[in-house]
Amino acid sequence: MLTLYNAAHSTCSQKVRICLAEKGLAFEDVKLDIGKAKEHLRPEYLKLNPNGVVPTLVDDGQIITDSSVICEYLDEAYPDVPLSPPDPVGRAHMRAWMRFLEEVPTAAVRVPSFNMGFLPRYEGMDRQTFENVESDQRPIRKQFYRRMGPSGFKKEDVEASFEQIGNTCKRMNAALEHGPWLLGSQYTLADVIVAPLIDRMNDLGMSMIWEDAYPRVTDWYERTKARPSFQQTFYPGARMSEFLNLTPAIKEDAQ
Repeated sequence: MLTLYNAAHSTCSQKVRICLAEKGLAFEDVKLDIGKAKEHLRPEYLKLNPNGVVPTLVDDGQIITDSSVICEYLDEAYPDVPLSPPDPVGRAHMRAWMRFLEEVPTAAVRVPSFNMGFLPRYEGMDRQTFENVESDQRPIRKQFYRRMGPSGFKKEDVEASFEQIGNTCKRMNAALEHGPWLLGSQYTLADVIVAPLIDRMNDLGMSMIWEDAYPRVTDWYERTKARPSFQQTFYPGARMSEFLNLTPAIKEDAQ
C-alpha cells in the first residue's frame, strides 16, 4: 500500500498526486494541516520527513521524500504507464527540465503565493514573534520565511519572481513548438512538475504572464486540464483561492 502524506493546496503535493493518477495507483491519502495546526512540523511527522515539508511517500515501509524524487521513484517502481522517455538522451532532457523547474519557477511561485495567501494571518505580528512562532522552527524554510517576514516580500523580490515565471513560460513556449508536450509527443514528468505551478499562477489571477506573449503555454494548459489526472488532483478545495477563501478583488489586485 502506498501512503502519501500531503496537503490539498500544496503544489509539491499536487505534482505527486498527478503522477499517481496518471499511473492509476491507489494510495492512502493522509492530509496534513500545514496552516494553523502545523502538522508537518510535529515530531511524529519529522521522523518521516526531517525537512518538515510535504509531501512524503511511504511504499511498503520505505520512505521517499522530495516531490520530484517521489515522481521519479514512482516512474521507476511502477513502470506500466511510463512518464519518462525510453532513451537515455530523452531522459537527460527531461531531467534538465526537472532541474530547471525545481530551481527557478518552483521557488518563484512561492513568493506571490505566500504574499497573497498567508500574510493576513501575520497581521499585527512583530518581527521577533514572527521569527519565534513561524520562521525559526522550520528545518529548511527558515530563511525563506525570514525574507518574507510578517510584512511580506520586498517589491524587488516580487518583481524577480514574476521575471522568473515569465522566463519559464518563454522556455515552455519555445519547447512546445515541437509537440503538444514539453518533450514532444510524450507526456512526461516535466509536464507533471510544471502543471501545478502554472495552475497556481492562474488561480492567483496572473495568467496574463503567458496568455498574450506565449500562446503555446495557454494551449498546453488547456490540454493539461483536460487530462483525467488533473481533474482527480484538483478536486474542490485543492486550490489556494478556495483553501484561503481569496476573493476576486484580492486576485485582481495581483494584476
